[in-house]
Amino acid sequence: MAVVREFTLPDLGEGLTEATIVQWLVEVGQVVAVDQPVVEVETAKAMVEVPCPYGGVVTARFGEEGAEVPVGSPLVTVAVGAVPDDLASEGAGDGAAGAAGAADTGPPEESTGSGNVLVGYGTSAAAARRRRVRPAGAGPAQDVPAPSERAAAPVAAAPESRTIPVISPLVRRMARENDLDLGELTGSGRDGLILRSDVERAIRERETATTAASVAGAVGAASAAGAAPQAERIPLKGMRGAAAEKFSRSRQEIPDATCWVDADATELLAARRAMNVPGAPKVSLLALLARVTTAALARFPELNATVDTRTREIVRLPAVHLGFAAQTDRGLVVPVVRDAHTRTVEDLSAEMARLTETARTGGLSPAELTHGTFTLNNYGVFGVDGSTPIINHPEAAMLGVGRIAAKPWVHEGELAVRQVVQLSFTFDHRVCDGATAGGFLRFVADCVEQPALLLRTL
Repeated sequence: MAVVREFTLPDLGEGLTEATIVQWLVEVGQVVAVDQPVVEVETAKAMVEVPCPYGGVVTARFGEEGAEVPVGSPLVTVAVGAVPDDLASEGAGDGAAGAAGAADTGPPEESTGSGNVLVGYGTSAAAARRRRVRPAGAGPAQDVPAPSERAAAPVAAAPESRTIPVISPLVRRMARENDLDLGELTGSGRDGLILRSDVERAIRERETATTAASVAGAVGAASAAGAAPQAERIPLKGMRGAAAEKFSRSRQEIPDATCWVDADATELLAARRAMNVPGAPKVSLLALLARVTTAALARFPELNATVDTRTREIVRLPAVHLGFAAQTDRGLVVPVVRDAHTRTVEDLSAEMARLTETARTGGLSPAELTHGTFTLNNYGVFGVDGSTPIINHPEAAMLGVGRIAAKPWVHEGELAVRQVVQLSFTFDHRVCDGATAGGFLRFVADCVEQPALLLRTL
């Protein structure tokens, strides 16, 4: 006897109240195993696959792709114990086999569901092979590959019989999000493999053509009707909406101030070259600046803080969880290096590289994007010298680093060409005064100019 279980959108953490359905991974009538991902959703923090804690047959799906679903709303219903014996015997997976067994012994116990709600958050069971239920009087059941199989499978073009070689899930998602038909593309990779660059180029070409056509049409329409073209409206939702709310709250609550200084980074660059010898772990410039930042926070701990507006208290935090700004195709994100104050330069470099790559593929978890205590912002990668950034609420300060460029500089009493960088420091004036902020920034500048000073902080 089958028991229908309803699986609702779980609380994905960090106060998130809704998520947007990006892609359904199952269909009605399909057999799913316990902890098998059933839908991919995008929250204000990250893109995640949501696994269902029940094994059985999907009887309903709720919500179309692109729809926003509140936390607690139903996602799917699963008939637990409804898996046919022939499918169970063919190895539909542990969850499906367990459901088939439940059908023989009566209603399933609560233990049929695993309780796991997010991939990477305690789920250890491998996704089982999935199969579609064979309706009465129909032909053989159709195989539906597991996520790992689907990631490497070619995508079939609807209007043609040929297959489209696409391996990367990111490439398929980019095409889907931009309404791009992969069947119309010719891949530049080996054996015609469609690469991310192919999709990006097609998107640019279409946008150029669309813009030219819309401008021409708008001008013609305006001339004929005497009306101006309508403005484009972009919804503030998802990650963009969450960032907008955070920026606004920061400006409303935090009385920020900024100070800045130029520093000679020639010796810092030389130290990095000396560390990156063949066979040694690579050290990035950002990691060196992160190590300087943690040393400065050890000297000025009052800046590793937050303000509790409810109790009107400054809360000084014991650990440095260092956020750093990373630009991705989906917008600006701030991954967080946990316990940065305990890490070596090599460890900081490796962790920042891992988080950056994960951010670019949209795979950062909410835990990797939250609970930062201080932010390092390297806007020099955009080719600019300075900035007055908005503090990453509820933190109390942010260190900004501009581009490093060759400039005339007085060095050892003589004019010379040196590698100069502008450092800026934006801080919450409630947690410290100008003397503390200036002392912090001056220490950072001194370490940039004389990296050996860091040895005194170890």
